[in-house]
Amino acid sequence: MKKPFRKVFVLLSLLLATSLSYAQSEKELNLMLEWFVNPDHGPIVIAQENGYFKDQGLKVNIQEPADPNLPPKLVAAGDVDLAVYYQPSLTHGVARGLPLAWAGTLIATPLDGLIVLKDSKIKSLKDMKGKTIGLNMGGNETAILDTLFKPYGFSSKDIKMVNVGWNMSSSLMSGRVDAIMGAYRNFELNQLAIEGRQGKMFYFEENGIPSYDELIFIANSKKNDKDAIKKFMRAIELGTQFIVNNPKESWKIFRDYSPKKLDNELNKRAWFDTVSRFALRPAARDTGRYDRFAKFLEDHGDLKSIPPAKDYMLNL
Repeated sequence: MKKPFRKVFVLLSLLLATSLSYAQSEKELNLMLEWFVNPDHGPIVIAQENGYFKDQGLKVNIQEPADPNLPPKLVAAGDVDLAVYYQPSLTHGVARGLPLAWAGTLIATPLDGLIVLKDSKIKSLKDMKGKTIGLNMGGNETAILDTLFKPYGFSSKDIKMVNVGWNMSSSLMSGRVDAIMGAYRNFELNQLAIEGRQGKMFYFEENGIPSYDELIFIANSKKNDKDAIKKFMRAIELGTQFIVNNPKESWKIFRDYSPKKLDNELNKRAWFDTVSRFALRPAARDTGRYDRFAKFLEDHGDLKSIPPAKDYMLNL
């Protein structure tokens, strides 16, 4: 073999070996979303598309659940490494003995609230007495509604609750219900506007309910790779920073991740309304915040005992 060719061969061999070594060193993580991909998952998609996961030595498989109830079960069983979940639901799960742990924050503010039509006769929460509220699933509604209505002398027993499934906006616009709960402010208010109606939201955090993280990341409390999770959260932080600094450019990247599903007016509006909601420090623990909300649930009979947040929040 001539020397020039030998040098090229050696160089190519070194490059191949380095590439194989890098590929072998990648840590694979399976992430289960709580629902289908939408703007709430912005930092995840941007971290994937901009290569932030790869830069951290991670290969992240993003999965959508066939059933929204699956993510915590899969994490508890060790079938997925991480899942997107809800702060109140995590507290309930830990109280029931499930091996779940907080691993980071995705959406750092509540998104839920009580929505009415702006042109309805409901101008204040005091006008809700005797009215009907549409829900899409059961949860902490009794504790929340009792808190919302207490200053006006009535409780959740003085209103009617009906399950409207995912037909939230249509149920409200048709007059089937007077208000809806369990609908996110970044989506449902925009959906109503697109339909030519204006919604008004009574924000939970402005009406006596402790603030909480709407969406978080959870891991198995007994079997987890803290180093990999730490790297994952660093990539999420970079994704969030990119979104906040480049909201228009990041929208295009997000939209093109799955254009058939994501490229529509509702998602575009929701994207820009969600930018300020993403956790700028996704790995930052705030045990006091979690303990306060757990105490709120206990005070209203939704929890029999309060699991200390320091025991189920990973210290990354």
